Amino acid sequence: MAVTAHLYDNFVSNVLGGMTAGETVRTIDWLSDSIKVMLTTSTYVPNRSIHKFKSDITNELPATGGYVAGGTALAGKTIALDAVNHIMTMDANDTLWAASTLTNARIAVIYDDRAAAAADKELIGYVDFGVDMSSAGVDFTIQWNASGIFRAIVA
Repeated sequence: MAVTAHLYDNFVSNVLGGMTAGETVRTIDWLSDSIKVMLTTSTYVPNRSIHKFKSDITNELPATGGYVAGGTALAGKTIALDAVNHIMTMDANDTLWAASTLTNARIAVIYDDRAAAAADKELIGYVDFGVDMSSAGVDFTIQWNASGIFRAIVA
């Protein structure tokens, strides 16, 4: 099982204020905004270069068995900068759906939930578990990598 994580291409432009001068996209604040992770089935096919907002996401798991539509907020978010190696790391506590019954979770999508409309909630990144994951009345946990959820080399 190969687990892979990717940033959506538009995440970088959203952090910098958008792709055009005067764009109304507000920059994402990893530490202050409500950043959520939602689960989809394998029938959602991420398109890193086109998908920009939560409204672009399809096939979210149903709101049953301990899963709530829209996912759950990341807790304990941090940003660390290694000034010697020029690496920025975004991290958070592991994400847990307690005593859940979830079926065929394949992709975990991370997005900024501060806006009211799904068409305004910017995507950040996603993790592909590599296989469908399920739980039956037990904790479903995303154990984020010890090196962080996302790392970027500051060139």
